[in-house]
Amino acid sequence: MPSISNAWIVTYILLSLPIHFTISAAVNPIPINGTCHDTCGTISVKYPFGSGFGCGQPDFARYVRCNAGTLEFSTGTGIYNVSDIDYSSGTLIIRDPFMSTCSSMQNSGSFSLDRASPFTLTGENIFVLLGCSTNSPLFDPAEDLCAMGSRSRVCRGLYSCKGVTGIGLPQNAPPSTCCVYESPIQLAGYTLDLPKLQCSSYTSVYSFGGSEGDPMKWKFGISLQYNDSYYSNVCKDCETSGGLCGFTGFDQSFACVCENGKNTSTSCFGQGYAWSGTRESKILNKLSFGGIVSFVKLYFLFRSA
Repeated sequence: MPSISNAWIVTYILLSLPIHFTISAAVNPIPINGTCHDTCGTISVKYPFGSGFGCGQPDFARYVRCNAGTLEFSTGTGIYNVSDIDYSSGTLIIRDPFMSTCSSMQNSGSFSLDRASPFTLTGENIFVLLGCSTNSPLFDPAEDLCAMGSRSRVCRGLYSCKGVTGIGLPQNAPPSTCCVYESPIQLAGYTLDLPKLQCSSYTSVYSFGGSEGDPMKWKFGISLQYNDSYYSNVCKDCETSGGLCGFTGFDQSFACVCENGKNTSTSCFGQGYAWSGTRESKILNKLSFGGIVSFVKLYFLFRSA
């Protein structure tokens, strides 16, 4: 009879243990994919940016991520390298690998910037369309799509580069197939459709590098302004505790990612038993651990009875 009673008690304990584990797992979610990092290659990565999914602000994580030591920016037209982020001005520079420069020109793809993204073009960009057909809608007098005043200076500068032979033009070709226009400030959503515009290539100059007469010193890339209004006191507290701001769960709620890969809803101070760092989850974790200890003790007690 005692053996039957003992077997019933052991069975009860075994059936109760999964409840402890289930409660503990629900309160303590699995950590975000590894640990977030504050650098990607040589670039400093600060909020709202992140090094990977679950790091940084969700709206930014869709567009910027670290891939094998290279910070990348993604849009509907491709993936571009981020060459610099200036946190004081809230701008970043991206480089299209197929964008033409003075030293190397080639046929380019189109470029677009999602209207819903937290990024806009800055006023520093001077987009230049190269190798365009003379029948291109760019040259329609009624459209007035090219900035005629700067066309001669910038186009002649680029067409003086040896790299222009890469798009089938001779060096110092006449600028009649070139169109220059400066992007409007804070332009949200943007599409540069080269096939529609009948152009071979494009480039963007965001700075003349103090030497407008020497295109080899010009700085090529696309300057973007990002929305920096996402920073909050909760994120500040997280960073003060040595954590990095991120997000977790289906609702993409705020998470403070600590150096050990664990995430909390507040900060990394006082990390104990639980991922979330809350008193309730610590108690539940202790209960789960206590359940295992109790089972082991009872098992050996009844076995010796």
